[in-house]
Amino acid sequence: MITLPILLLTLSVAIVGANSLVLSPIAGSVARSFAGTEASGVMVASATYGICTALSALFLAPLSDRFGGKPVLLVAMFLLALALGLSALAPTLLILCVAQGLSGVAAGVALPASYGLAVQLAAKGRESETLGIVLTGWTLSLVVGVSVSAIIADLVHWRGVYLFMAVLAGGVAISILLTSAWGTSAVTSVDISVAKRKPTSPLTALQVPGIGRGLIVCASYMIAFYGLYTYLGGHLQQALGQSTASSGFTTLAYGIGFGGAVLLDRYIDRHGPAKVAVYVFTGLSLTYLGVSFVSSSFYGLVAFCLIWGMMNHLGLNLVVGRLVSLDESQRGAILGINSSVTYFCVFIGAMAFKPIFDSAGFAVCALISALCILPAIIDGLLSRRQIGLVKRNAV
Repeated sequence: MITLPILLLTLSVAIVGANSLVLSPIAGSVARSFAGTEASGVMVASATYGICTALSALFLAPLSDRFGGKPVLLVAMFLLALALGLSALAPTLLILCVAQGLSGVAAGVALPASYGLAVQLAAKGRESETLGIVLTGWTLSLVVGVSVSAIIADLVHWRGVYLFMAVLAGGVAISILLTSAWGTSAVTSVDISVAKRKPTSPLTALQVPGIGRGLIVCASYMIAFYGLYTYLGGHLQQALGQSTASSGFTTLAYGIGFGGAVLLDRYIDRHGPAKVAVYVFTGLSLTYLGVSFVSSSFYGLVAFCLIWGMMNHLGLNLVVGRLVSLDESQRGAILGINSSVTYFCVFIGAMAFKPIFDSAGFAVCALISALCILPAIIDGLLSRRQIGLVKRNAV
């Protein structure tokens, strides 16, 4: 059952995701509003957003450990609404960059708070399923948010895109404020007096047992995804001769697969993350191999993007769910590091895969992505082995 708080968390993720994805397809329209600016120059605002998100997640996300997830998410969504409104009104590219920087500050806090609240609000034994529902916010941002934004930019103006998102963010923030069905654990995850004596930070989070392996899995997963996805559109248009509109079918297929996989999240709860991780990440690696083999076929890529979306949803659920469960009192700090690693890997993936894509092509990039998942597979095997040892010792 999807409660109102879970719906609001999903919408929060969707708005953050839409803002992070929308600038690229409307960059040309934005550039025409600023004299002497090209589309590539507009993407400086996107880079500013990414940097500010990573830094905010690292240093500000721990605030939810001290003050509780709901108040921190509330402030973050109001700040996001303000920043998106400023983006809509930006008279110069510099102001747009500043506005997107503020959006990044809000996003770096909102995402970890949303993930942490999802687990806190979940019924016992349904944590992965509930987290999976909130993660479908990325599907909404990808399939609905970007598509609707493109229509608004064409029919109205690119400023209308940011105004539309600002109104949505403000509406979500007001709804969070007025909704009382969050429960005390969502308002303050730990006793505030204890939190004040022992404030969390990136340094305290990095001392949590198991976080090292969890972040390695996160990094390998994210580099594999962003390294390949960054060049999917270029491959479709340059190598396969597809139009931009036709290329959108791969994004649609990926989004449908990602959202549809929410029906499978219950099996993670049923069998346990440690048991299913090796199968999920092995399946993801095989999916990347499949993408490599069908890279010369447009319809083959559309089909595999559907599978790719499903496997990536399950993989992201495992990555985030594992980190959330490490230490309840430091969820904000831990998930902040997770978001920082994620946005850092966006940069690493794009830069590292570029020379491979330019020299060897998309198929080889897919093979590299398959290899990037090996640390996650090995970690899954080690987790299963540890469970087996614990059971044998208990007997």
